[in-house]
Amino acid sequence: MVKIRLRRMGAKKNPFYRIVVADSRFPRDGRFIEELGTYDPMAEPSQVKVDKERALDWIKKGAQPTDTVKALLKKEGVL
Repeated sequence: MVKIRLRRMGAKKNPFYRIVVADSRFPRDGRFIEELGTYDPMAEPSQVKVDKERALDWIKKGAQPTDTVKALLKKEGVL
């Protein structure tokens, strides 16, 4: 199954995430199909940048967003 999920980047105790489309069988920080955007929880307020058109396109193709990504997409007005 294809999922839209977060890929952790950044240093220790300084997380930074990329929103990616990946096969659910691959590890969290492993191979992915496409990068859709970024999420920075350390910024005040937290920053989310996402390619709305590509995200909707993947959802129409059947990609399932994780709970966290679904909340972020709702916050950005994608869903």
